[in-house]
Amino acid sequence: MSRSSRHGPAPSAPRHGLGTTPRRARDVRRRRLPLRFLLPVLVLAAMMGMLMLRGYVHSEILADHRIRPEAATDKVPQKILDGGPVIDTRSGRTTSLGVPDHRLVLTFDDGPDPTWTPKVLDVLKANHAHAVFFVTGTMASRYPELVERMVREGHEVGLHTFSHPDLSYQSKSRIDWELSQNQLALEGAAGIRSSLFRPPYSSFADAMDDKSWPVTQYVGTRGYITVVNNTDSEDWQKPGVAEIIRRATPKGGKGAIVLMHDSGGDRHQTVQALAEFLPRLQRQGYAFQNLTEALDAPSANTPVTGLDLWKGKAWIFLVQASEKTTDILVVGIAIIGVLVFTRFGLMLLLSALHARRVRRKDFRWGAAPVTEPVTVLVPAYNEAKCIENTVNSLMASEHPIEIIVIDDGSGDGTARIVEDMYLPNVRVVRQTNAGKPAALNRGLANAGHDIIVMMDGDTVFEPATVRELVQPFADPKVGAVAGNAKVGNRDSLIGAWQHIEYVMGFNLDRRMYDLMRCMPTIPGAVGAFRRTALERVGGMSDDTLAEDTDITMALHRDGWRVVYAENARAWTEAPESVQQLWSQRYRWCYGTMQAIWKHRRALIERGPSGRFGRVGLPLVSLFMVLAPLLAPLIDVFLLYGVVFGPTQKTIVAWLGVLTIQAVCAAYAFRLDKEPMTHLISLPLQQILYRQLMYVVLLQSWITALTGGRLRWQKLRRTGVVGAAPGSVPQQRASDSGNERRPVG
Repeated sequence: MSRSSRHGPAPSAPRHGLGTTPRRARDVRRRRLPLRFLLPVLVLAAMMGMLMLRGYVHSEILADHRIRPEAATDKVPQKILDGGPVIDTRSGRTTSLGVPDHRLVLTFDDGPDPTWTPKVLDVLKANHAHAVFFVTGTMASRYPELVERMVREGHEVGLHTFSHPDLSYQSKSRIDWELSQNQLALEGAAGIRSSLFRPPYSSFADAMDDKSWPVTQYVGTRGYITVVNNTDSEDWQKPGVAEIIRRATPKGGKGAIVLMHDSGGDRHQTVQALAEFLPRLQRQGYAFQNLTEALDAPSANTPVTGLDLWKGKAWIFLVQASEKTTDILVVGIAIIGVLVFTRFGLMLLLSALHARRVRRKDFRWGAAPVTEPVTVLVPAYNEAKCIENTVNSLMASEHPIEIIVIDDGSGDGTARIVEDMYLPNVRVVRQTNAGKPAALNRGLANAGHDIIVMMDGDTVFEPATVRELVQPFADPKVGAVAGNAKVGNRDSLIGAWQHIEYVMGFNLDRRMYDLMRCMPTIPGAVGAFRRTALERVGGMSDDTLAEDTDITMALHRDGWRVVYAENARAWTEAPESVQQLWSQRYRWCYGTMQAIWKHRRALIERGPSGRFGRVGLPLVSLFMVLAPLLAPLIDVFLLYGVVFGPTQKTIVAWLGVLTIQAVCAAYAFRLDKEPMTHLISLPLQQILYRQLMYVVLLQSWITALTGGRLRWQKLRRTGVVGAAPGSVPQQRASDSGNERRPVG
């Protein structure tokens, strides 16, 4: 939706002379400028932080999935190779222990799992058996309630590292990190610390080699007992319930540490085997105990208090927040996916139908063409750089017109420039600065005709623009007409991006909204109104910063049709710097939100107002407010996926979305008969420009939710759009680069 250029400060905002601002005000503004970025940046940083944390606890970030092959064993003490599954290297010791006869220590690795761990715990509880769960920090952080249940029901919990790497590849600092993060998760989940440790990818004691033994020694210096196993059920292979039971049963009544898994895949065979295994061996005289119970030793789990406990709880809170945030983001990206594809589908289908309808040779708006004179209102505030070009373009009009330039308290001689042109049918109306709506209402009061054309002081019309713009008024139901606003200064990168946006996002949208009879905005740069329609809704209002959207919604609610005239082209000067663009779009976004809120009662009203409220307002809210706010999630997940996720699939998915956008853009350019060369910058526009628009929209949301207010501002124009294509150029050069800075 193309919008008008905004007028200067309202009367309540004092000005300190033409183009000057007191030093104190400038200093304050410079100091406060970063504040407008602060909240959006904090939101973006928090979102990325949550994603990174979620990736970390899901082993997508900093994960190492290498597994070292078997190595020599000549550096491992023979008594360790020949000893039991409990290895103690604390305080320089090198001892190993076995489990006494008829005592079984069931151990479960890699959990807790939200599906299978509760089933395992249920079977253990039903058979009054205890076990040891070697949990990873990632899973314990995600499912702390299961760790808490393990402890509450009398089981022991041991460490299995945080992210399950092969520690023989890791440095001592990484080993310390894996252990400390694993402990942090236990502290937050169940309020305990554990001295039991099982290395990932471990096996029997006789499988210890020259690469894993140094790790065992180092872990002992950190206060941990290493627990491997001497009976492996190999349940991860899913060999069947009977085979799992056979492999887990020790020979000759010997004691054993049995390896099972409660996570890492489908464990239904493990659960079924456990339900048979426990009562069968209990009948044979076996006791199922914790490790320390089986060894008649003090518990390996000790409670934590104070700062350590609160650090653990804080960690669990952050992880849970990241999980919920990610879930919300996934829902958000699903919503944006539906919205984007729905919008693209509607745009392609309805714009094609619109073009086909209005381009038929027999298409007519009414019984006879509109030939009566019209009044063109040109509100102007400090438009000395552009106003001469604007008026000259109107003088070449093929339709009879009356031109009224409303000078809204300009301080640069805008009114004098027009008066000195001495042109027929051109009048200048002066007023003290009161803002654009007041200027337009003043012009309306002085208009001599029933059809009112409105344009901006920085815009130029083609000779046929007014004629094409007013033809829809041959239909008495039409109350307003939106023209085809085009970017005149498209040679810069920012200008090219806005050119794509105008052709694709604005004009293709207008064709869609025209057929759906819920056009949201008559662009201030090129629009026409039936005078009686304006008077019935009270004229232009200054209730919002988007007076063009406000008046358009008011006309819909009053029962008027609002249509799009594709051949009524106007060439406007778009912002040429990021600062100007930010200022303009900030007002547009905030003004649109104000207009939606102002007309919210249409949702519950009847008649034309109710139809617009239940069709137009939801579409505008979804496609112009919600969708742009969520759209950057595509790029956030793209960045995350490229760096940490399945890179190839992520890039393919993003290229697919970009291809759909390119198809829509190419079709829009074809409808507007525009050269395709500017679409070369479309990928860069989607990566950079959309992020700027997102931050602008987020800032607008924050302003609206916090009750902030914006004042009217004026972008300094340069006069680079001298004439419409095909006309004689009358370009005025800017005096200096400083003229391109917005004033406020």
